[in-house]
Amino acid sequence: MGHPLGFPGPRRTVMDGRSLPAGPLCSFRGPAPPAPGMLHRPFLQAGAVNHKRRRGSILSARPSGGCRGGPPMAASAQAGNQAPRTGEAVADAKRVVVLVSGHGSNLQALLDAAADPGAGMAVVLVVADRPGAYGLERARLAGVDTIVARPADHPDRAAYDLALRDLVAAARPDVVCLAGFMRILGPSFVRAFPDRIVNTHPSLLPAFRGAHAVRDALAYGVRVTGCTVHLVDEEVDHGPVLFQAAVPVEPGDDEDRLHERIKREEHRLLPVAVRLLAEGRVRVEGRQARLAEPEEATR
Repeated sequence: MGHPLGFPGPRRTVMDGRSLPAGPLCSFRGPAPPAPGMLHRPFLQAGAVNHKRRRGSILSARPSGGCRGGPPMAASAQAGNQAPRTGEAVADAKRVVVLVSGHGSNLQALLDAAADPGAGMAVVLVVADRPGAYGLERARLAGVDTIVARPADHPDRAAYDLALRDLVAAARPDVVCLAGFMRILGPSFVRAFPDRIVNTHPSLLPAFRGAHAVRDALAYGVRVTGCTVHLVDEEVDHGPVLFQAAVPVEPGDDEDRLHERIKREEHRLLPVAVRLLAEGRVRVEGRQARLAEPEEATR
């Protein structure tokens, strides 16, 4: 019998009466930013040809025709602060695709967590909606394939959603993670990965939905805000909650200062949520998400 997912406080997360594991999963120290203009790997635009595909790259593999299907493929060669793993460990790892729009600090938290050989997950593709997103450089430093899929390259939002869906599906993800991806995903994308898309939002949902949650919380005068890690459905900032962490609003806080403290909680919770979802341990019943025991997840 599984247990409900717990909602953690600001410095300590308790789930099913137990503290979340410490150690590598909760250590998120990424590499120093490279010098301006340094790009360590080529990247793709949607529809472009990658002329430097690497052996084992997911982009050099033939799509399976579905979101899963086919044997696992080896991840790209590791670089930067991402420790190399054996072929067997990579083949057994759950596959994670991450969508980013900006700096990518939540992506870095996932890359750092996945670098632990015992993490059981691997980031296999990072997709950005603009070429200037620094999250692309974080992915290249970690040896992860990248794609730029620009909305401007498509005639309308529906066409963009379909193109993005097909790019992500070709990587055969177990989990799709939105790490600061500032686009609303349409039904054609969401329905392709049911209960497998996870997002983090800088408020205690359902309060302060939308793109300016931290600013709105300060304007409203709340004493406590926080972050929510949740599944994505066809409504904005609406899917079942996986984790929440409270962050007090301190005297003198501005938007940037408060957001930095909220990000620390997101970096702590998001990798744990992605791993549990990838392992099949999240069960959704209406608006409730609960944690299944490991033996239940295998059934």
